[in-house]
Amino acid sequence: MPHDTVAKINFAPTLEAIFAQLPDELQKPQLGIICGSGLSGLVGALKDVVIIPYEKIPGFSRSTVPGHKSALAFGFLGSGKGLPVVAMLGRFHPYEGHSLSSTVFPVRVMAKLGIKDLIITNAAGSLNPSIPVGTIVIIQDHIALPNLTGMNPLLGPHRPDYVRFLPLSDAYSPALRRLAFLAANKLNLEPSALAEGTYAWVSGPTYETPAEGRLLRLAGADVVGMSTIPEVLAGREEGLNVMVMSLVTNFVVIPDKYRSIKEEVDAELAGKKVELPVAQVVSHEEVLEIGTLKAEVMKSLVEQIAELKLLNV
Repeated sequence: MPHDTVAKINFAPTLEAIFAQLPDELQKPQLGIICGSGLSGLVGALKDVVIIPYEKIPGFSRSTVPGHKSALAFGFLGSGKGLPVVAMLGRFHPYEGHSLSSTVFPVRVMAKLGIKDLIITNAAGSLNPSIPVGTIVIIQDHIALPNLTGMNPLLGPHRPDYVRFLPLSDAYSPALRRLAFLAANKLNLEPSALAEGTYAWVSGPTYETPAEGRLLRLAGADVVGMSTIPEVLAGREEGLNVMVMSLVTNFVVIPDKYRSIKEEVDAELAGKKVELPVAQVVSHEEVLEIGTLKAEVMKSLVEQIAELKLLNV
């Protein structure tokens, strides 16, 4: 879906297909949720859940990343009848070959369904030594290198019904972020369980080199990932309140000192014993493992946020 066709998108077939598979009570969700790597277990918290595979929704692509499902889940979240919500079980990434327009299409569809608030979750690597693995970071700002270099989902002809130059200084809703910390308190989580920070978006699918990680850290980023920011931009363009929760699944490899092969060879030639260091690498399996371990906490947080919204806290 090229950028220049966004203004011409006909959402009617998509919405008709969704409505045809939903009872009336689920056709007007108030909250949208995007589940990141290993976090699709949130569906277990929904009541009266209806799951619609992406393949049955015109215009939707298919997620190909391990740990991501490919379906929309509709249901109620919270006590009593609950808050009507829609959750993406699996997202789309440009590195999979999806166009940016396709990547953010589900966000636009959720906005057309009537949601006002959007909670985005992801798995991220920590660039900040004071933010350890397992921490849930409530994002307060971002650095989007692809956006700055021409990879922006809002590129294209001006659409009169949208703002041409979208401000992003207010991208992350203070009201939703407040609910996240109130929810953590309600759940009696340790103060260290949640942190605040800046998210760096990189295109992926490669993990960062040590030099790249050092650059992002020096630029002020606390965590880094390969998703989310296109969805944030589309959500803000659609007028949604947006919050991002990043689960730290690994530390970005940023050694204090590089291994010197020259020094090792010099020592070898001098007849000295050379201790070879163990190479540090990040794996997607590690990301999924931490995601699984913390999935219950993430699920409980989102559920409690829905509860607080029901109470108008």
